Amino acid sequence: MSSDARTHVLTRIRRSLNRGELPEEARAELDRRINEPKPGVVPARATGEHAALVERFVEMAEFAAATVTRVPGMEAVPHAVADWLKGHNLGPKVVAAPDATLDGLEGHGTLEVTRGVAHPADQASVTPCFAGVAETGTLVLLSGPDNPTSLNFLPDNHIIVVRASQIVGGYEEAWAKLRAQGAVPRTVNMVTGPSRTGDIEQTLQLGAHGPRRLHIVLIDDQKRGTGSGEG
Repeated sequence: MSSDARTHVLTRIRRSLNRGELPEEARAELDRRINEPKPGVVPARATGEHAALVERFVEMAEFAAATVTRVPGMEAVPHAVADWLKGHNLGPKVVAAPDATLDGLEGHGTLEVTRGVAHPADQASVTPCFAGVAETGTLVLLSGPDNPTSLNFLPDNHIIVVRASQIVGGYEEAWAKLRAQGAVPRTVNMVTGPSRTGDIEQTLQLGAHGPRRLHIVLIDDQKRGTGSGEG
């Protein structure tokens, strides 16, 4: 929406409420609250030592019907992806985000990797993520040239690579981390488990609006049992 159009809409809203322009003091307070957001109440489940948060992330992700494979480093990710596909009787073809963090994917002899956007015929996608949220086992995915959003929704099988150092306690931390990096991307997707719905006769159906399987490859880039790390 252009600046002129936004001003017109807001002016009409104020007129309908019989309210004029906000006083300068009130506008300054609104600007301050927007530029310096304060977190809400953070539940205990989103707090603790980082190692405990990583374990909680795995627990909550599996509770939401996702599956998790833990690997020691990026070099093991291609093998984990190939093994997961084979274990579900799927072919070795995946479409992956062009993101440089996945550059080791082509290192597996049998894995056939295509980079770019997803198409309806693609069976499985592989993407990185921005953060993992321990509170609910949620993955935060950002759109951009290196991370097409189609990869998150079109294939029936979605494999997400996350590093232990990317896991934060709660949503407030994830948003703070996102604001700290500068401009917010056009799309932020928060994914918790595979797509599902219970709209039809209250019967749970997977894959209603996106992937019917969500698999997480967790890179243990921090020693288990240590204190807090990045993120």
